[in-house]
Amino acid sequence: MDPVTTYLTGLDTPLREVGEKLRAVVDAALPEATGAMWHGHPVWGLGDRPGRTPVCLVKAYPSYLTFALWRGQDVADDSGRLAPGARRMAAVKLRTVDEIDPGLFAGWLRQAYELETR
Repeated sequence: MDPVTTYLTGLDTPLREVGEKLRAVVDAALPEATGAMWHGHPVWGLGDRPGRTPVCLVKAYPSYLTFALWRGQDVADDSGRLAPGARRMAAVKLRTVDEIDPGLFAGWLRQAYELETR
């Protein structure tokens, strides 16, 4: 089993379900990205070295998962769901799979990817 799968399957339900759905959204939206463990949580980036050109991450906490975009503050977000974080990052906290909007999240991911490939 790859390390990202190990991380996600090690989470308690419902966070495991949230993580697995997020992974499916990321993999579908960014087929060119590589998922790997970096600093203890899954990160998807460009190239073969985790963290070199990161696009997004998933990080588990006791009661929610954070889905973050490295350049999230530069992503257009009409939904207002992305909360600004450190540097140029922005994130959303997720507790259930119902909080994941695949179309919205895929749009964020494609924008974040474009920012990293300019």
